[in-house]
Amino acid sequence: MRMVFTFGIEEEFLLLDASTGFPTGAQELTRALIPPGQGAFTSSAELLDAQVESSTRVCTTREEALDALLGFRSRLAEAAASVGVRVAATGAAPRIAEGPPVLNSSDRYRRMGLLTGAVAHEQYVNGTHIHVGIPSRDTGVRVLNGIRPWLALLGAVAANSPYWRGQDSSFASWRMVHYRRWSVQGCPPVFADAQDYARRLESLLATDVVLDAGHVGWAARLSESFPTVEVRIADAQLQARDSLLLATLVRALVSTLASAVPALPAAVPDPELLDVGLWQAARFGMNGNLVSHPGGSVPAADHLTALLEFVAPALEEAGDREYAAAGVARVLAGGTGAERQRTAFRSGGYAELTDLYTRSLSAE
Repeated sequence: MRMVFTFGIEEEFLLLDASTGFPTGAQELTRALIPPGQGAFTSSAELLDAQVESSTRVCTTREEALDALLGFRSRLAEAAASVGVRVAATGAAPRIAEGPPVLNSSDRYRRMGLLTGAVAHEQYVNGTHIHVGIPSRDTGVRVLNGIRPWLALLGAVAANSPYWRGQDSSFASWRMVHYRRWSVQGCPPVFADAQDYARRLESLLATDVVLDAGHVGWAARLSESFPTVEVRIADAQLQARDSLLLATLVRALVSTLASAVPALPAAVPDPELLDVGLWQAARFGMNGNLVSHPGGSVPAADHLTALLEFVAPALEEAGDREYAAAGVARVLAGGTGAERQRTAFRSGGYAELTDLYTRSLSAE
């Protein structure tokens, strides 16, 4: 019997001034977001004062995860409304004010801001990070090596940041483009084993441009805080069910790759193809082609169907197969978050776009 892997979901949100629509800080939200006792979620600050992050507890079933996601989103919506702030579950701020933002006052974020300068000053981007528990770091390396060809597809499914600096960027995920400016980013390299991973991480930390392991921005990595693989490719998601679909697919991928033999894929994709694949996914989302391996492109919808087939046994074992199939059908029929944002904007401009954020926050 296949092991059912535990998982957790981190979501980042942007706080917007209700009158201007620009990102804004709201320090008074912090206390209101602390859950009573041992809650289903925790909350924390992010790099910018205008950002809030939530983390579910360790989950075994998607029902647990959905309860935690909806619980935090509901609490955040109530707390924001009480202080006249709106919340946007979007991968990038549609509009930003001129001048540098207010950074989080913690020592780590202060040092990060000093190091990265204008990169941090435009970090009005938010992600969804999926953690999946692993029995060992060697297993985690096996997963990282195998997940590389699927990261662009996951980014395309999660694309939810079309607007930037007051205009349509023409990209489905502007956040993915922004992240290319950080010192360590993109697909992780191939590792021989956990010892090799540790050696190469140590080499990065020995430079003067990587502050700590959390500053290593690969689209998937081993967590240094938890026994997990952390997949970080996704934009923040409009609705809780969007995040849950991603978590369902990522967990099934990790489960499938953890038991794969041999440990390395038969054909290791060329890194330049993986890199251009991420750009392609950011540009077109699910409305174009995606790089296939060893080369060429295929329609994004076909690639997504192939993923469902690849992880079908793991989905079945976890009881998620019908849920994942329905979620994928929903994305293919109704569009990604980026497409829904564009539809809202065409309907009523920024007012309707902001209303979409508000409606989506409380929707399942």
